[in-house]
Amino acid sequence: MFMHGGKEYVGLMELHGDVSDDKLLEAFKIFTGDVYQVPPVRASVARRPRIRRVYYFDLLERDGRYILFRIGCSGGTYVRKICHDMGLYLGVGAHMEELRRTRAGSLEEKNSVTLLQVYEAFEKYRETGDEEAVRKVVYPVEKCLELLPKVYILDTAVDAVCHGADLMVAGVSMIDSDVAENSEVAVMTLKNELVALGKAAMDAQSILEASEGMAVDVTRVIMHKSTYPPVWKGGLQRVQ
Repeated sequence: MFMHGGKEYVGLMELHGDVSDDKLLEAFKIFTGDVYQVPPVRASVARRPRIRRVYYFDLLERDGRYILFRIGCSGGTYVRKICHDMGLYLGVGAHMEELRRTRAGSLEEKNSVTLLQVYEAFEKYRETGDEEAVRKVVYPVEKCLELLPKVYILDTAVDAVCHGADLMVAGVSMIDSDVAENSEVAVMTLKNELVALGKAAMDAQSILEASEGMAVDVTRVIMHKSTYPPVWKGGLQRVQ
């Protein structure tokens, strides 16, 4: 989920020549939106042109040729390549000096904790049995999927999905309107608990209008079996 979700970075770029403020700001606008990228030579993917989206690209501070910036972009964007390409556009050359990720999906740097904080929270839990400190430093898995479209299912369909069955339209209770065919979705209970991840077999409207057929092709089950009663046809005997 994090590999393909949106990211935010704060970075430092060094220009190889002098550029006016107006020209620099113009370049930031040019490199906002859909951009074509060929991954750099030292990349883990094939070097073929691809389209990536830059949601925002802001100049934070400038000190001569050193440019501090914030960028929000789609997953798979090479920020160091954007710095290089911006240098070409400006006619002076440029390279990325530093880069720090400040957001991945719905998780932001400001909400991060240190390993020491996690250790101390678990030590307190072991000594007192109080879960409060642990809950402050460990997010539930649902927090990581806040930006993913969701399909909410009936209680009677939960255990079938937990045993590996794909989600059929009869088991759907509600669905986010932005669910598109073949899009990644989170399958949720009516209590907002994550059951599984999968790909939508149809768009949201088609799922709501269908009387039969598959709604979600389940790719990964998260919830343990028998968390909900096995009331689906055949129950556990069918699986066994």
